[in-house]
Amino acid sequence: MRTRELVERSLSASSETIRGLSHQVDKVALIGAELVAALKAGGKILTAGNGGSAAEALHMAEELTGRFKGDRVSLPAVALVADATALTCIGNDFGFDFVFSRQLEGLGRPGDVLVLFSTSGNAENLRLALEAAHGKGMKTIGLLGRSGGRLAGRATHEIIVQHEDTARIQEAHQVLLHVFLEIVELAYAE
Repeated sequence: MRTRELVERSLSASSETIRGLSHQVDKVALIGAELVAALKAGGKILTAGNGGSAAEALHMAEELTGRFKGDRVSLPAVALVADATALTCIGNDFGFDFVFSRQLEGLGRPGDVLVLFSTSGNAENLRLALEAAHGKGMKTIGLLGRSGGRLAGRATHEIIVQHEDTARIQEAHQVLLHVFLEIVELAYAE
């Protein structure tokens, strides 16, 4: 395959995947409203994911505490993937499946929101994180891929990017993440 054909195919697939989100506009708006409501009520946003999805979790948290587009107050957000000492301590002492749920036991509070990123929806550590968050009275949001995997139907709200290519799913998750940030910043600009 020539490079030009690869580029055209990749751009086309990405565009199609993102356009496919248009049938979930109401869900996207609802999730954005949930994030705003939690933050305005004094809650925080906690994020998690594995691999490339961990990068998305980091991105969301840093944009909330820093800024996305405009100046506003710093908002409380924690990426559960960010603390290497916590991840290795918990992984060593309890096992990798517990790296997020254990942190949620200490950090999660009623009124907080957990946002999970997963292209497969099958990570056991994310399933346990959902259980821990629900046990704390938190709302949960799953940004999933493919069919949603074992996480499908477990979060308070979910958006499933129904595609088989991890890169396309992550690109769609990135667009969703940016839309959520725009919704939050609009609420804090008022």
